[in-house]
Amino acid sequence: MPSTVRRPVLTPLPGEGDLGLVDALAQLSFAVQGTLARIAAAYDLSIVQARLLGILRDRSPTIMELARFLQLDKSSVTGLVDRAQERGLVTRTASILDRRSVHVTLTAAGGELVDRATAAFAAEIEILVADLNAAQRVRLSSTASLVVVTDARRRGIDILNVESARSEGVPGS
Repeated sequence: MPSTVRRPVLTPLPGEGDLGLVDALAQLSFAVQGTLARIAAAYDLSIVQARLLGILRDRSPTIMELARFLQLDKSSVTGLVDRAQERGLVTRTASILDRRSVHVTLTAAGGELVDRATAAFAAEIEILVADLNAAQRVRLSSTASLVVVTDARRRGIDILNVESARSEGVPGS
């Protein structure tokens, strides 16, 4: 018979304990996603739209690449890009390597919105990590980066390669 004893999940103050990897990451994810949801809503965006625009900050991926980044099917991403294009936030450009392929790029208005939302998000994250000292911030950034980059590579995405679209000559990238 499984144990019915449940460990209380309490948020420790700095130096008071450890929630455990699973609980700590889950709760951190909730805090970050909640912050992202609030910021996105303030700019009349869904979380997925905010993620799309965030991806486009430094690259001009194809629809298929966006689908991999967002972990959505191509038709969902096409609709997402359609709505962003209707708002004047993104444009589509035919690939010079494969005319069947389309790159998605932020417009000036999209870039301005991303800059404002990113600044608001950064300010909120700053509050979230306010109790961390400089060394802890560096360690958290390094560890989170390792986890994210490794996961992306497992899924066939090189999130560090922002030059791929630029090397294709995609305008606005």
